[in-house]
Amino acid sequence: MVAFKRYLWEKSPGVWYVRRKGRYHRITAAHGTEDFDRQYWSILKGNTPARTSWGALIDAFRASDRWRELKPRTRADYDKCFDYIRAQNGDRDVARFTARDVAKMLDANAHRVRFGNYVASVLSVLCEFARVDLGWLRDNPAKGVRKRRVPVERRKPHPVPDDATVAKMRAEALPLPRLIFELGIGTVQRPSDLTRFRWGDYDGESLRLVQGKTDKPLRLPVTAELKAALQEAGDAAGCYMGDSCPILIGPDGAAMKYHYLATIMLAERRRLGLEEAFDLHGLRFRGVMELAWHGCDDDEIMAYSGHASKAMVIKYAGEARQIMRARSAAEKRG
Repeated sequence: MVAFKRYLWEKSPGVWYVRRKGRYHRITAAHGTEDFDRQYWSILKGNTPARTSWGALIDAFRASDRWRELKPRTRADYDKCFDYIRAQNGDRDVARFTARDVAKMLDANAHRVRFGNYVASVLSVLCEFARVDLGWLRDNPAKGVRKRRVPVERRKPHPVPDDATVAKMRAEALPLPRLIFELGIGTVQRPSDLTRFRWGDYDGESLRLVQGKTDKPLRLPVTAELKAALQEAGDAAGCYMGDSCPILIGPDGAAMKYHYLATIMLAERRRLGLEEAFDLHGLRFRGVMELAWHGCDDDEIMAYSGHASKAMVIKYAGEARQIMRARSAAEKRG
C-alpha cells in the first residue's frame, strides 16, 4: 500500500477515477484495498479496462431502473454474483464474452453447483441488459447455456415433519417456537414471509399477506392450531387483532429477522431431539401435504401456498396422495 497516489480523483464518495493522458478511467474496486492498488497501477501503465467492461456493465445495471425494481433479497443475491463476476472478469470486454466462457465458469463452480447456476442466470440478465438497453451486444451469449445439476449424492431434500414430530412439537415446544411452527404449517408460506405478519393482518379467522418473493396478495384462513397459538401469543405480548405490532417480535422489539427465527427453531429442534426431523422449509411442505390429504387439488393448494408453478406442489402433494392411497389400499386389504 502507498500513502499517496497521483492523478486520483474522487468524483463522489467512494467513486474513484485515475487521470491518464487527459482521460479519466474508473476504478471499480473499493478504496484502500489491494485490488484498488492493482487497478490504479494497471491504469497508469496503460492497461485500462475496456469501456464496455463487466465492471462498467455492473455499474450501469445498478444505476438502472431494472435494479431499482428488484426486491431487497434479490439485490443481495445479485450482489454476491456481482462480486464474483468482478473478481473474475471485471476489466474484460463484455463484447468478447462467449457461451464457452459461461460453461467454463460453471465448471469452475462444480463444487457449488447452485451458486454457479445462479451466477450464470445473473450473467444472462446482465448480457440482456447490455444488448437491449446499452447496445453493447448483438446477442446474449449466456442465454440457453445448459445449467449444471447437483449430483444425486449431494442433493439434500428438505425433511418434512411426520405425524409423530408434529404431535411432539405441539405437546412439548416452547410458546414462541410452537407459534413459528404453526405459522409455517398453517399458512403454508416461505420461512422469510413468516416474519412479515402483523396483528393488523389477522381478523380472527384469516391472515393477510403480500408475499415477499412474488408480490402476490393472499388471504389465508388459519387452522385451529394456529388460532390457538395466536391467541396465546397475543395474550402474552399484549397485542391483538388490528394492532400494528409484528406477530413475531425479535429481541430488539422490532419484527423478527429470518436469521433469528432460524436460530430459535434450530435450538428448539435440538432441545426436543428433532434436529434432523424437519427444517423451516419442511413446514411449508407439510402444509402442502396436509391440504392434499384433505382432498385439495393442485390449483386449490396453489391458491393457499402462492406457488407460481405446480412443480413443487405436485412433488409434495403427490407424495401425500400416495400415502393416502396406500393407507386406503391397506384398509381394503385388511
